[in-house]
Amino acid sequence: MDLLKSTKHSDETDEFLLAQYKSGRDLAILGDLYQRHTEMIYYVCFRYFKGSERCKDAVMQIFEELVKKVDRQEIQNFQKWIYVVAKNHCLMQLRSEKVRQVDLSENFVEFSVVPHPEDDREEKERQLQSLERCIEKLPEKQKQAVELFFLQEKCYKDIASLTGYSMDGVKSYIQNGKRNLKLCIEKDRDEQ
Repeated sequence: MDLLKSTKHSDETDEFLLAQYKSGRDLAILGDLYQRHTEMIYYVCFRYFKGSERCKDAVMQIFEELVKKVDRQEIQNFQKWIYVVAKNHCLMQLRSEKVRQVDLSENFVEFSVVPHPEDDREEKERQLQSLERCIEKLPEKQKQAVELFFLQEKCYKDIASLTGYSMDGVKSYIQNGKRNLKLCIEKDRDEQ
């Protein structure tokens, strides 16, 4: 990829650049910060998509997401945070393809939406966007457990070993995450 290294702010830490961006909203600074991590982001995307063109598109889409998310979240470690953003982006893209093939909305959050036939595609897109927003709002442990269980189709035992959570904790995080998602999505739907 061409976007691998930035030289303008090469002596500055990620935290410094992030603070500079937040104080002045200079997209060039955010771009420099992002460029430091594009190689990692590309390989995260490659792991999920397997195709170089699609990965390049995803790297650009993730930057667009970054511009929206960086102000709304408290970021302690930018590299770890952007890794999670990239992974979630890829998982949501793959999930949206899966949903186009099979409507998972009833099984995922246990509520039914019966759209008009002509609005079916737009309605599914709205549901996916709502689901993405609501997943981002979940507490971190619930978010991680829900993503592993529903999006990566891991069993409780695998989630417990991957995260270090107890089995009861995993069950609780998934159950509470589903409940919180359902409430959030219903609230989103009511506001539209």
